[in-house]
Amino acid sequence: MQFHLNGFQPGDPEIADPAERVQPSGAAGAVPEEVDVLIVGCGPAGLTLAAQLAQFPDIRTCIVEQKADRLLVGQADGIACRTMEMFHAFGFSARVLKEAYWVNETTFWKPDERQPKTIVRSGRVQDVEDGLSEFPHVILNQARIHDGFLDVMRKSPAKLEPYYSRRVLDLDVDPAAGAGDYAVTVRLARVDAGSEGKIETIKTRYVVGCDGARSTVRKSIGRELHGDSANHAWGVMDVLAVTDFPDIRFKSLIQSAKDGSLLIIPREGGYMVRLYVELAKLEIGERVANRNISADDVIAKAQRILRPHTLEVKEIAWWSVYEIGQRLTDKFDDVPDAEIETRQPRIFIAGDACHTHSPKAGQGMNVSMQDAFNLGWKLAAVLRRQCAPGLLHSYSAERQAVAKELIDFDREWAGILASAAKAGGADAARTQDYFVRHGRYTAGTATHYRPSLLTGTAAHQHLAAGLVIGKRFHSAPVIRLADAKPVHLGHAAQADGRFRIYAFSPAEDPAAAGSAIRALCNFLAEARASPIRRYTRVGADIDSVIDLRAIFQQDHRELALEAMPSLLLPRKGRYGLIDYEKMFCPDLKSGNDVFAMRSIDRKAGCMVVVRPDQYVAHVLPLDGFAALASYFDAVMLPAN
Repeated sequence: MQFHLNGFQPGDPEIADPAERVQPSGAAGAVPEEVDVLIVGCGPAGLTLAAQLAQFPDIRTCIVEQKADRLLVGQADGIACRTMEMFHAFGFSARVLKEAYWVNETTFWKPDERQPKTIVRSGRVQDVEDGLSEFPHVILNQARIHDGFLDVMRKSPAKLEPYYSRRVLDLDVDPAAGAGDYAVTVRLARVDAGSEGKIETIKTRYVVGCDGARSTVRKSIGRELHGDSANHAWGVMDVLAVTDFPDIRFKSLIQSAKDGSLLIIPREGGYMVRLYVELAKLEIGERVANRNISADDVIAKAQRILRPHTLEVKEIAWWSVYEIGQRLTDKFDDVPDAEIETRQPRIFIAGDACHTHSPKAGQGMNVSMQDAFNLGWKLAAVLRRQCAPGLLHSYSAERQAVAKELIDFDREWAGILASAAKAGGADAARTQDYFVRHGRYTAGTATHYRPSLLTGTAAHQHLAAGLVIGKRFHSAPVIRLADAKPVHLGHAAQADGRFRIYAFSPAEDPAAAGSAIRALCNFLAEARASPIRRYTRVGADIDSVIDLRAIFQQDHRELALEAMPSLLLPRKGRYGLIDYEKMFCPDLKSGNDVFAMRSIDRKAGCMVVVRPDQYVAHVLPLDGFAALASYFDAVMLPAN
């Protein structure tokens, strides 16, 4: 898509009239008196969490924001491959792919050895390695990501809308409250015109602070951000400009001899571009605000770095100056380490409230949304009495470790980009090499949860070497048996709070009486120890808690659908209609054999258990009935 040709316009570019591009947002009236979850902050983390909880009409959720309205322009823009996988689970990846800029290649520029005051291209690399994800790395205004989540919330069973112009004054937790009580009382100040000074009180079971680096929620539970003080000032601006720089529509990392570094990020629409400009080294304790840096200063610095090329800025859509710093909170909930065995979390923090990054690797927004995706299904499972409250301890344990790894990576990457300011100047070869070697961090696919209540051991990992326990479920192309439609296996997972079991069959006929797949289906459908029987409520669809999918080795034309086990053709809904989308075969015509691509043991087959947030929980033999039951018994509560 091409847009912004005659000036920047916020909102949906497919709507012709600019006055209609921004849809109304926000709930009217006072906040409810009691809710299950109160979310503070309408940034990426808060909206991801709200969109997840909005899928459950039996959970009462409220999200509040201090600003007067939705975001329209600026802030983060990089969307990692892993985040795109998550967007597909929420149902709006196609819209993002259509509208966004796709980062296909990255170019590198360094000082010209013959004329050090000018720059020359030193390299070009593919941005994402082949096969890492079915989705690309893309660039899209953060405001449009917010729009996607707001649309999901609006269309959800809960029909959730934010309450704007609310500032959190304080939180009070009742230490004597029981597990199901409204233990937290939150006071909110209205800051909208005509309601200034009005105080609203809301009681809630859980609070999640997604309210940024100066988080009031974090301060209320005594947590602090620790880490390096900011020592570099950078400018960022989205511009419509005319330039003879040849790589203006490529992501480009430019290091000059004496003027520092410049990162060029092409933006959606074909004309706009984002500039990250290294400005100055700060003294200890100095804030960037003390420098009084103007937009003209940022443009002038970019122009010097780009020499001999010219840059004429025609319009600035948004700009800011910020300090680089990497900081982390020691824990992401309100329970001290010494009380984990005796106390359950009531208050959580996510996103910038508990970790801050530089924007250079595009991690901040992406990691924040993954925080919320991790927490959202766990809160839903506890509130819906599918899991015990102790599950909520796993949020801080899993996400704090991930944030620490990413901050360590971000610190080194930010230092490399600023290397021109150091003795010896820029090292273009080191910059390019580091970028390539750490591509899985920037793609968001490096997260690896360690063995825990939710993540099994690697005893049977050899059965599915390409689907690593603790890492995200790596999708692959398949053919749906019922209608021969080419689909992606991972796309069976929606943001609906369900676990998935992917059963990869041996080479035998899966319909045969003695097949491993039939034995598994018989266990899951009939055995008293079956997790599907134990954790699915009477009257609910058979796949409402645990969704079984089967993948066969044969070509789809070789198998008889009607001969398959009945559990793979479940009857659902008020009319008992048959779900035909549970079985898949390799896409042999296109040369995409999922068994080869993900190193599945063809002789034995296996089960791959996947969590609601798309991470592999366990790999087990197809006849590992006891181990499968044991895994779910440790995580879930019996349904009846």
